[in-house]
Amino acid sequence: MTYTAQWIANAMAGRLEGEDVTITGPTVTDSREAQPGSLYIARVGEHTDGHNFIDAARERGAVAAVVTRPQEQLALPQIVVEDATKALGMFARAHLKELREHGTISVVGITGSVGKTTTKDITSTILSTFGPTVAPKKSFNNEVGMPLTILKADETTRYLVLEMGASGRGHLRYLTQIAPPDVAVELAVGKAHLGGFGNVETLARAKAELVDGLKQGGTAVLNLDDKNVANMAELTSGPVLFFSAAGNPKADVQASNITLDERSRPSFDLLAGEVIKRVRLGLVGKHQVSNALAAIATALALGIPPVKIVEVVNDLHAKSPHRMSIFDADGVTYIDDSYNANPDSVRAGLDVLERVGEYAPRRIAVLGEMLELGEKSQQLHEQVGQQAFDRNVDLVIAVGEGAGAILTPIRDRLECHQVDSAQAAATLLKELVRPRDVVLLKGSNGTGIWTIADKLAQ
Repeated sequence: MTYTAQWIANAMAGRLEGEDVTITGPTVTDSREAQPGSLYIARVGEHTDGHNFIDAARERGAVAAVVTRPQEQLALPQIVVEDATKALGMFARAHLKELREHGTISVVGITGSVGKTTTKDITSTILSTFGPTVAPKKSFNNEVGMPLTILKADETTRYLVLEMGASGRGHLRYLTQIAPPDVAVELAVGKAHLGGFGNVETLARAKAELVDGLKQGGTAVLNLDDKNVANMAELTSGPVLFFSAAGNPKADVQASNITLDERSRPSFDLLAGEVIKRVRLGLVGKHQVSNALAAIATALALGIPPVKIVEVVNDLHAKSPHRMSIFDADGVTYIDDSYNANPDSVRAGLDVLERVGEYAPRRIAVLGEMLELGEKSQQLHEQVGQQAFDRNVDLVIAVGEGAGAILTPIRDRLECHQVDSAQAAATLLKELVRPRDVVLLKGSNGTGIWTIADKLAQ
């Protein structure tokens, strides 16, 4: 769909100054991504002011800009709004309304403390086999990334898969006001971002905003293995599909007889309705079974037959980088799960390290600090250290000041090192690693552990 600048201004409750041009290119918030026909959103962030890059966007082809401060002598039509980020959301909401009125689009919203991106990838892979599908790149799951993803959908889009993140109360409510989902997927209520919520109970209430925000008659896909998630069924009068990696017989979609190969890739018997099929994943880690079941249940909610779903899921591999991928370099096996970290995902990573490194000379864990954990940060980091010991890790490199607590319970029990940066960790790892070792790379995105993986993979 194409829109005029005036139509967009009306959708944003803004004021158009200048010529009423037609937007034929993508909407962007980064001037470097502007193309001929683009609309450029001049957001004011913590470190940069998008107004300083309007000319750069124009040079790359942008034909209009959304601003909060009218620019004198600007060689572009400008839509003046009070808040550029909220205006972007209003535009995305109006665009989705148009698509729903003139097409057959179905919207999937996915949230959870762990597994959002992988579940998004699996879901979009399944759905794209059965119709044109739009999903976010990387983890575009906030008040900027999600609207930009919505604006990539057009009249041909059959499925729109959205990853919805929250770091505080009301965040998911805001996102569902922009895009009420036809299917709301709740994965887990863990310990991620506790710094923004205070406790698990508050986090659970915040995650429940996704179910609250369902489109009328929409379906909730809920993890029956997580009590906080299962209880969300009470929040909707619409259909509910439960999934269970623990094989709970009350679940609509279940897994049983889970086995792991030598690289910790799971296979399992899938029970969906009356259909039983053996599923073999190319993804790494037993925890991926739950993510796969969530995606399968989502596809079922959208009317896709289970037999067809299994054909797509078999041998499925990770699409997004730094999410539980395994590669070899110079005789060493690396488990790269370095995109982000919280207590639940670190535990899953250590489980994989134990499995893959079963016959290795040494298991090494490079563990970056887990950010945004609030007042329980030290306690949760100490728990990670104990888990590393329990899983027979031989050497731990803790990266970052807060990660030092990982070493507290294990300092006298196994080889430990602490460094202040990913670069220092890379240097130390190069000195310590030996052929046939297995190394886990894990840490919050801000610690930069992923840069070690990138360098090694090259």
